[in-house]
Amino acid sequence: MHIGECPYVCDVCSKAYRDKCSLINHKRKDSGELSYVCDVCNKAFSRQSNLIIHQRLHSGERPYICDVCNKAFSQKSGLIGHQRLHSGERPYICDVCNKAFSQQSNLITHQRLHSGERPYICDVCNKAFSQKISLIGHQRLHSGERPYICDVCNKAFNQLSNLITHQRLHSDEHPYVCDVCNKAFSDKSNLINHKRIHSGERPYVCDVCNKPFSQRSSLNSHQRTHSVEGARN
Repeated sequence: MHIGECPYVCDVCSKAYRDKCSLINHKRKDSGELSYVCDVCNKAFSRQSNLIIHQRLHSGERPYICDVCNKAFSQKSGLIGHQRLHSGERPYICDVCNKAFSQQSNLITHQRLHSGERPYICDVCNKAFSQKISLIGHQRLHSGERPYICDVCNKAFNQLSNLITHQRLHSDEHPYVCDVCNKAFSDKSNLINHKRIHSGERPYVCDVCNKPFSQRSSLNSHQRTHSVEGARN
């Protein structure tokens, strides 16, 4: 992608592509295999049913409606996955830790925690992410975009989750409660850090002296003492 190399060449018209999948799709268009074409964006499909589903992106049509909460979906598979939230069904199970999920996409994302896979890479700083939505939020740090605005104080945020956490300052909502001492927090990360007081867990370890810490901020402060000592020496 960076060097512009296109090694996959069509043997009919010599048009070149950087990945094999694009070449295959091109050949299908030439052969007529992809005969159903969107009249809005010209994307082509091999089946009319796939074209109909795709066109809902443009029309906004959502014909599949949940009979419990009336939430609407453009695809039947989206409705089926959503209904599992009501039924509690979680058929997709991680083969490493047995954690269960209602949708296969959530299982795939979760399994990246075990494999360490981070397929979504920032084209500015090369930082990698396990989820596409995390990459999109990160890229706003480079662009300066802050589309999520508080309707109370107009403070803007680059991620919806940050706006939701911020709004709890206005509502004084503290939904995350410690199951040991009942102390409540406005965001989940603060609860996780707090629970380490009870568990004694210290996951952040100094790579210089191996001293462990319960919070990353404490580790960062500690590591500065090594930097100062190194400068003195």
